[in-house]
Amino acid sequence: MTIRPILIHPDPRLKKVADPVAEITPELQRLSDDMLETMYDAPGIGLAGPQIGAMQQILVMDCIKDEDEEPRPMVLVNPKITWSSEDLSTYEEGCLSIPEQFADVERPAEVDVEWLGLDGAGHQERFTGLWATCVQHEIDHLNGKLFIDYLKPLKRQMITRKMQKLKRERARG
Repeated sequence: MTIRPILIHPDPRLKKVADPVAEITPELQRLSDDMLETMYDAPGIGLAGPQIGAMQQILVMDCIKDEDEEPRPMVLVNPKITWSSEDLSTYEEGCLSIPEQFADVERPAEVDVEWLGLDGAGHQERFTGLWATCVQHEIDHLNGKLFIDYLKPLKRQMITRKMQKLKRERARG
């Protein structure tokens, strides 16, 4: 498994819609292993293909934070939200592509998601709480949307400027 570099906003690939995955291949299995390794190393609770420059509809997530609990790594291929609750919840979201920046985002409190598993079978699950926020955040990535797109323009511009500065500093390294 390989830890892959995570793209930092602004990067045009983060604003593109990812391509659907046509078939489950050994390469896709390797990509998902690398994505999980990269996510855990970051550390984060979710990562979408476009965040590492893989422009495919694949995301990984694991919202288990308690070290006494068994991890639950999930790989979702071509995920689609099929139902959203009218109840909303607000979480302070962050993003591995927008390091050290956080903001409250309001989203549906519960969602039903269908996806293809690495086993080639269709799966579906109702997500609630942090899992619901995470899966919606990652599916947004697959559609070229970032959590800061939910913010007021001034706050979004401020965060974007901080990320541009961070990228310049890293480039000078």
